[in-house]
Amino acid sequence: MKFVLVSHNAHKLAEMRTLLARLCPDAELIGAKEAGIGEIEETGSSFEENALLKARAAAKLGYIGIADDSGLCVDALDGAPGIYSARYAGEPCDDKKNNDKLLRALREVPYGKRTAQFISVVAMAFPDGSEPLIARGVCPGEILSGPLGENGFGYDPLFFYPPFAKSFAQMVPAQKNWISHRARAMEQFAKLLEQRLGKEEG
Repeated sequence: MKFVLVSHNAHKLAEMRTLLARLCPDAELIGAKEAGIGEIEETGSSFEENALLKARAAAKLGYIGIADDSGLCVDALDGAPGIYSARYAGEPCDDKKNNDKLLRALREVPYGKRTAQFISVVAMAFPDGSEPLIARGVCPGEILSGPLGENGFGYDPLFFYPPFAKSFAQMVPAQKNWISHRARAMEQFAKLLEQRLGKEEG
């Protein structure tokens, strides 16, 4: 089964390929660039709306489109940066600037009140216009007072996961891919896909 991941983020494509291979071994996943899909403007007001916008862009071109919209929601900031996570510090997207802005915003917030959640919504849209699949994954954690670790991308160096006593950036990819918000969304997504395929076969 061939999918197009509507993303130009090489890190996200690699992560999604690993997750999808674990859940659906015969799946082939190509990126938006390979499929000839440009940047999609994220005009939705939620992770779900943005993921669907991107997935449907691929479906309109005849592909099975899969898209993820994800972000960091910090409780002390009323859920910010949320759907604006990638562009938190403005355009062009810059991980270091985003992280620096987040640390400044939380400067007066004591440890213990720096709780946050990484949220990922995965959507799949079909060329025949059938009902899309939407799955959501949430990974709770806390925001550190400074970056830790060299792996990952985005806010990973600041996101501390208490059960492992590590930041996401301190984890090896296989470890992060087991417990991340995207992994949890993909697990839900796999169940939905199995149900959909089962109905089609039935």
